[in-house]
Amino acid sequence: MSYPVTFEADYPERQSRVTAFFRLLLAIPILLWVYVYAIAASIAVVIAWFAVVITGRYPPGLYDFVAGYTRLLARATGYTVLLTDAYPPFNGSDDPNYPIRMQFTRLPEYSRLKAFFRIILAIPIIIARYAIGILLELGAIAAWVTVVILGRMPEGLWEVMVLANSYTARSDAYLFLLTETYPPFSDEPTLSAGNRDQLTGGPSQPDLRGQQLTDRPTQQG
Repeated sequence: MSYPVTFEADYPERQSRVTAFFRLLLAIPILLWVYVYAIAASIAVVIAWFAVVITGRYPPGLYDFVAGYTRLLARATGYTVLLTDAYPPFNGSDDPNYPIRMQFTRLPEYSRLKAFFRIILAIPIIIARYAIGILLELGAIAAWVTVVILGRMPEGLWEVMVLANSYTARSDAYLFLLTETYPPFSDEPTLSAGNRDQLTGGPSQPDLRGQQLTDRPTQQG
């Protein structure tokens, strides 16, 4: 069974040197919006914590709101570190056409005990998330240099950065009570972004071994 929070990314074969060079400036509007969104999402998570501890259920409206914030944060992060040139939409709605995607499956019932001790249980994830965050920042610096010079990011570097962004996003989902199981470092092997065109008779793409696409759950956040 695949993890209930999936992360998908499409490899950009060519990237704009100009937008890459000014990426931090271009990302300011979306990052400011993420900051504002985060304030409301933090309040929603606190309310959800009480709801889950008391009733064992995550209110659907709150779940969708927090899932939307997590999705927006993942997109903004991916854009800022050059995983894609496509500017993120200013909402957390699911967009199958955007190069970075997240899907969520809401559990019908949660463990009150796991929710109550979530901060303590999350300590190993917080430590791993911090280390992976450093890796993502170093990768972003290397990506900026290579994209500005070459107009593309080496596939191997892109895979490492996608893995880091994926784990960070799914660890956020765990911290925000969107799921109650520890996030894996990668999804189960299924269909990679590079192989989809090959199977459908389209143009061949590079084999994206580092980030594989999972089947989307029928119930989304």
